[in-house]
Amino acid sequence: MKYRKAGRQDLAAVMALICDTIYTVYPRYYPQGCVDFFLDWHSPERVAASIEAGQVNLLLDSGGRLVGTGSQEGNYISRVFVRPEYQGRGYGRMILDRLEAAVGEAWSAVRLDASLPAVRLYERRGYRTVEHQSEETASGCVLVWDVMEKQLREG
Repeated sequence: MKYRKAGRQDLAAVMALICDTIYTVYPRYYPQGCVDFFLDWHSPERVAASIEAGQVNLLLDSGGRLVGTGSQEGNYISRVFVRPEYQGRGYGRMILDRLEAAVGEAWSAVRLDASLPAVRLYERRGYRTVEHQSEETASGCVLVWDVMEKQLREG
């Protein structure tokens, strides 16, 4: 496995992974209006801006295929996605290990927003919910998520 920063040339592959994951996994947890909200939220423009800022990381298999991605801005982890056919094999854990280590270099705690499909994964890693959030989408459905935090070391 190879872990590296994303570059401009990776935008199409990152977008394909994000969209594939949202289309495949999220309808099991959210109505279509919320799925559409997530697709809009992770727009090519937003992902490109994160890549340009050096926030997006990639996990690639030995053949160079993109397996997963995760982003870090300060002590905030976001946009952790693993290709659906690779889920359940520890790749999300590998990405989170790297992201948490990077956060831990400068901060004592890490924060993230957890969608419904990811809450249990984060709980198993020692995250705790510090706040519940909700927002009504343009389609009228209510999107809910947890703000979670994990202490990495004494403050």
